[in-house]
Amino acid sequence: MQQPSTRNEIRKHIRTLRIALTTPEQTLASLQLIEQFKQLPELTQAKNVALYLANDGEINPELAIKWCWENNINTYVPVLHPFAKGQLLFLQLTPTTELITNKYGIFEPKLSVNHIIPVADLDVIFTPLVAFDVHGHRLGMGGGYYDRTLAPFIDTHGPKAIGIAHDCQQLAKLPIEEWDVPLNKIVTPSKTWNWSLSS
Repeated sequence: MQQPSTRNEIRKHIRTLRIALTTPEQTLASLQLIEQFKQLPELTQAKNVALYLANDGEINPELAIKWCWENNINTYVPVLHPFAKGQLLFLQLTPTTELITNKYGIFEPKLSVNHIIPVADLDVIFTPLVAFDVHGHRLGMGGGYYDRTLAPFIDTHGPKAIGIAHDCQQLAKLPIEEWDVPLNKIVTPSKTWNWSLSS
C-alpha cells in the first residue's frame, strides 16, 4: 500500500490504524512499553516528568505513570492553557487528582495554580504523537501544542523530549514543516529509537 502523502492524510491513516488496535493489543503494547520505559537513562536522576492521559487510540502510559509514582518521581500531564491559545500548562497528577475533560474530550487535571510546574523545571517531557519517521520527525494532531512547548528548549539544557508511540505509527519519511520540532528519542513497545547517538 502506498504511503499517504499529505500531513492530514497521514494523520487520518495512522489514527485509523491506532484506533483499530484491540484491547488485548493495547494492553500488550502498554506492558511492552513500560519495559522499554524503565531502561531509559533519562529517568535515573529525574525528579519531575511529564506524561499524558491517553486518548484516540494512543498508547497508554498509565503503567509508566504508576511506575513514576512508585519511584518518587513527580508526574505531570498537559492542560490546555485557559487564556493563551495553543499553549500548554503542566499540572501534577497524583492518584487523587480530580480530572475533567477539555474541549477535545481529553481528560486533564482540574486547573489549580498550586499544581502547575514551569516547563523549564521538567526533566523529561514524554510526548504523544500521531506518526514518526526513521529520522526522528514527529507528526502531532495538528494543533502545534507540543511544538510550541518544546521550541524554546531545542538548543538548551532544558527538559528532554521523548516521544511515545505504537510501532504501527512509524513511517519511512514524514513531510516536515519549519516549525516541527524533531525528537532525539522515541519509545515504542518493541524498540527505543535514539537519534542523539548518531547525530
